[in-house]
Amino acid sequence: MNTTGAAATIPNPREGALNFDPGEPGPTLTVTGVTVAYDGRPVLRDVTVTARPGQILAVTGPSGAGKTTLLSTMAGLIRPERGAVRLGEQLLRSRDQAVRLGVVIVPQDNGLAPILTASENIQVALIANKVAPGETRRRAAEAPERVGLAEQANQLVEELSGGQQQRTALARGLALQGCVLLADEVTSELDAQNRERVLQLLRAEADRGAAVVFATHDPEAAAACDSELHLSDGTATLLR
Repeated sequence: MNTTGAAATIPNPREGALNFDPGEPGPTLTVTGVTVAYDGRPVLRDVTVTARPGQILAVTGPSGAGKTTLLSTMAGLIRPERGAVRLGEQLLRSRDQAVRLGVVIVPQDNGLAPILTASENIQVALIANKVAPGETRRRAAEAPERVGLAEQANQLVEELSGGQQQRTALARGLALQGCVLLADEVTSELDAQNRERVLQLLRAEADRGAAVVFATHDPEAAAACDSELHLSDGTATLLR
C-alpha cells in the first residue's frame, strides 16, 4: 500500500481546480480495477465503481471489509497498487491533488482539533480554503445549526459527546461545499432522529450536484441511498 499524506479534508482551490457551480452536476468519480494491499495482503481486490453527481452511493460490508480503505483511495490518501481513480477526466494521483479538485472526506475518526470549539474547527477549514472572511463567518454559523449543534457551536470539541463530534465533523465537511463528499460511518454514533437528519443532509449535498459516497453498517441508511456497493473480503458487488 502506498499512502500519500495525512487525512486532509480541506479543499484548497489552487490553479487547476475544477469549477463547480452549486445546483449544477459536478464531475463523476470513477474507480476502475483498484487493488490495495497491506503488507502483501489484498484489502481491495479489483474494485470498480462509479460515484455519480446528484446521487448517493452506499458502501456496505462488515468490519474489515475494506470500506474505509476504499474511501481513502477515492480521497487520494492511498495510492492503489493496481487500477485508477479519476475525477472527471483527471487521474487522481495524490491527496493534495484531490483536495485541489474539491474531494472532501469526513473520516471515521472525525479528525477534529479537540482544543478548538466546534465552530473554530469549521472556521479553520474554511480559512485554509481561502474563503472570504464574511463567507467564513456565515458558513461557520450555519453549518452547526444544520446538524443540530447550534447551542454547542462554541463548546470545545473535547467537551462534546461522540455523536456531537461526529456531527461537527460532518458540519465541517458540508461547509467546504466540495464536488465530492466521502462520508465514512457518519451515522454510527447517532440516535434515530439525528441519523435521519444526517441522511437528509447527505441527500441535500447530492441535490446540490455533488457525488456522495457513504460508508455504513446500517442497512436502513443504505436503503435510503441511490445505489449500494457491498464489500466482503475486499471483493465488491454492486447490489443496485
